[in-house]
Amino acid sequence: MNLSSLGQQNLNVLNHTSVMLNEVLEALRPSNEGVYIDGTFGAGGYSRAILEQGTSMLWAIDRDPTVINAASPIENEFKGKFQLLQGCFSNMEKILKENGVKYVDGIVLDIGVSSMQLDQAERGFSFMRDGPLDMRMGHEGQTAADVVNKMDEEELANIIYRYGEERASRRVARAIVEARIEKSFKRTLELSRVVKKAVGGPEYKKGKRQIHGATRTFQALRIYVNDELGELKRGLEAAERMLAPGGRLCVVTFHSLEDRIVKEFFKLKSGDVPRGSRHMPTRETDISEPTFEMIFRGGKKASTNEIIINSRSRSAKMRAAVRTVAPAWLQEK
Repeated sequence: MNLSSLGQQNLNVLNHTSVMLNEVLEALRPSNEGVYIDGTFGAGGYSRAILEQGTSMLWAIDRDPTVINAASPIENEFKGKFQLLQGCFSNMEKILKENGVKYVDGIVLDIGVSSMQLDQAERGFSFMRDGPLDMRMGHEGQTAADVVNKMDEEELANIIYRYGEERASRRVARAIVEARIEKSFKRTLELSRVVKKAVGGPEYKKGKRQIHGATRTFQALRIYVNDELGELKRGLEAAERMLAPGGRLCVVTFHSLEDRIVKEFFKLKSGDVPRGSRHMPTRETDISEPTFEMIFRGGKKASTNEIIINSRSRSAKMRAAVRTVAPAWLQEK
């Protein structure tokens, strides 16, 4: 990363606004003696706010190595009470045990790509800014370029439909495959132009907003490259095991695929659906004690005032629950 990019990133950190921050703090109720996990550190907005409540310790986790720039000032300000750990939040149990922590009093997860990542063209998340077609939140695994250049048409269409809910997925996949015969995709705007043309017609309309034709395809590729839905499912199960009785879990999501997973998890674990749920199957049918109690029913949305100030909060939804004394359910192998 060059100096100009680093300077822009630091500016983005300063300007970053955490979505539904007040609602998260209200649900999490950080205490002076409590130990907490911010499983998706990002620019550190939730971490700082939790620490300002006077908490005993805040462990932050992020797989993006560039967030170290946001962590340094927090570490200096809250000496001995904050530490950033590199890794995926789905591995929080292993990561924290390596640091001598078995249970915590609260966990917050902000799911999806951050505005800070979107603003960095070199990360390849944005269809509006030209950059390398990467989309990885870390530096490991296949890139979005690998996917669009190597995957066959049917698999590509399935990914775009499943993770982007793009109705024109087959048309988009066909256009990508035809275009890559002439030249492999390397840049975001190259792909964006092909996808938008394939979708055709006016840009999507959602309420009063117009949605760019490449939005859903880029979302699908990002989710697939980073295994975001699998990460979320594993992270929720890890949180169940790590929370002490009375501990609180708050999850903020930004689209229906994520929210559906969180909703079904909480419904099942709070005893609101039969154990045979197709969304969260388990073999341990003889263990039925709920491991969570909902703090409020349904998903809470951002306030009108917040949406005016921060447009990213428009699609946000938060769900939260309290850990019971029941043991965590055994997972299907």
